[in-house]
Amino acid sequence: MGLNRNSPPVQVHQGDCWNSGKRTRGISLDEARRAIAESVKPCDVCRPDSALGYLDG
Repeated sequence: MGLNRNSPPVQVHQGDCWNSGKRTRGISLDEARRAIAESVKPCDVCRPDSALGYLDG
């Protein structure tokens, strides 16, 4: 999540990612796929895009 409630999401992480920070909340797999498709950056550490089987496009 961004710095406040109205900020858009900044990154998508897997649930067990050590790099997720404190301002996180759980989302469904469909929400994660949609966020990545809508250009929310996937984490470079836990690679949720690979885990979800998402490839560019």
